[in-house]
Amino acid sequence: MRVSRIFIPTLREIPSEAETVSHQLMLRAGLVRKLASGIYSLLPMGFRTFKKIEKIIREEMNKTGAQELLMSAVLPAEFYQASGRWQAFGSEMFRFKDRNGRDFCLEPTHEEIFTETVKEIRSYKSLPLTLYQIQTKYRDERRPRFGVMRAREFVMKDAYSFDRDNDGLDESYKKMHNAYCKTFDRCGLDYIVVDADTGAMGGSGSQEFMVISEIGEAEIAYCDNCGFAANVEKAECIAENSDEKSPIEECCCLVETPDVKTIDDLTEFFGCSSKKFAKTLIYKADNKIIAAMVRGDREVNETKLQNYLGCINLELADPETVMKVTNAEVGFAGPVGLINIDIIVDLEVACMSNFIVGANNTGYHIKNVNIEKDFKPSGIMDIRNIIQGDKCSKCNGTIKIAHGIEVGHIFKLGTKYSNALNCIYLDENGKEKPMVMGCYGIGINRTMAAIIEQNHDKDGIIWPVSVAPYHVIVIPVNYAQEDQMKASEKIYNELKAAGIEAILDDRKERPGVKFKDADLIGIPIRITVGRKIGENIVEFKMRDSSDVMELDVKEAIDLVKKVIKSHDCPNE
Repeated sequence: MRVSRIFIPTLREIPSEAETVSHQLMLRAGLVRKLASGIYSLLPMGFRTFKKIEKIIREEMNKTGAQELLMSAVLPAEFYQASGRWQAFGSEMFRFKDRNGRDFCLEPTHEEIFTETVKEIRSYKSLPLTLYQIQTKYRDERRPRFGVMRAREFVMKDAYSFDRDNDGLDESYKKMHNAYCKTFDRCGLDYIVVDADTGAMGGSGSQEFMVISEIGEAEIAYCDNCGFAANVEKAECIAENSDEKSPIEECCCLVETPDVKTIDDLTEFFGCSSKKFAKTLIYKADNKIIAAMVRGDREVNETKLQNYLGCINLELADPETVMKVTNAEVGFAGPVGLINIDIIVDLEVACMSNFIVGANNTGYHIKNVNIEKDFKPSGIMDIRNIIQGDKCSKCNGTIKIAHGIEVGHIFKLGTKYSNALNCIYLDENGKEKPMVMGCYGIGINRTMAAIIEQNHDKDGIIWPVSVAPYHVIVIPVNYAQEDQMKASEKIYNELKAAGIEAILDDRKERPGVKFKDADLIGIPIRITVGRKIGENIVEFKMRDSSDVMELDVKEAIDLVKKVIKSHDCPNE
């Protein structure tokens, strides 16, 4: 392809709307254009890389024996209503009615629909079965950001496995795990696999494939000592052992604390560590009011709390509700005297003695409070966020925290959807049993952005060869020099004849402009045809290196072939 004929609307300036490197470079390199908040079009260069990522995914999925199909993106409400997710997805789901008043949605994910489709299988002899698709998804994100990283329309590879039992699910899950590792390896990504919360998907377990990045919205807790890694929503916390636990005081003491509401205010007022306080937060869990308690220096992990409560919606109570429940302003809630409200206590609070809490009275706190003596919790469990420096729950090592971009997620769904939608099979004895399911997703747009986040420099993108829109760019230094143009054409045609994806920059531009565009777009190999072409010499440069080699034309072409062969490049 000739650059003069390719639609590449590159930009010299960084768009003001772009917050991240990948967003900036995808716009500047002419890979995407924004249509609306969270909605982007893929332009030719971006689409070529997109299709290569898609092809790698398809190849690895097919190796596992998974079969590809394509579902509709417009789905009836009743399947989501049957699983309970019509409500669980909340405002993220694009809902609409057809002309007959029937409820539909633009699909956010396809668990229910695959389950409904596989119901046609009746015999155990047809299992195991794994089906997948590469399809557009729609989620009305509250705050679309970072370009295609968190968009309202995106393409996902989603696969679903159907097995007879949990042993079968374990085998299918392992196959998908391995396929995902191979996929992301081939895409040139540096990633880690972390334990994750199952969220609205449900099920017994899940793992996320995370690309470490400063702009990642997910937080990862990991331990270098034992290799443990988990999303902070999932990471288990252990209570610190307190060697200073004091004898329980017989009486608690009401203390006036005017205008003292925050933990910092309290530590200054009482002259003690924040570890001596237990803060009480009032939540709305669906239609129920509950209280959650964590140590003064900790934060509530709302995902853990929501999972424990089994509620669909969980949010902090508004000031009016807090006043109604506690008879006090926000900042003075406490467990003592709360009536008809479940109090969920974190493990660390359960290990404390003689601690300080709000008094349910504006301007007052209570000292020397103890569990069982002064109040009875409804539940004691881990409901706090893990933080850097905490002890690892697996080996007692030290936890570190990093940000990551989620590019893939695999779930053990179990029988949640097969039970809800009556997806059953007959075993050897003719007995009906629910199919045991797994779910496996890869965000293709997000993978593309994550590759850029990990592979760029000040000049632009540095595509791994396997996913680059083109492998080689041939640049004649002076378009007015006939020998340079003829030699460039010859090299370009030889590369194409060898099955190598090459482009020829035939524009009547200064060489500096051509070099800048080549670096911005991220073509892995550059062959420059200049004044030494009379000696049959060209310059060979890899995008990820500053080294420039002068080679004979044949040597340059042979080296291109060697580089391409050494990389795992899906063919067009």
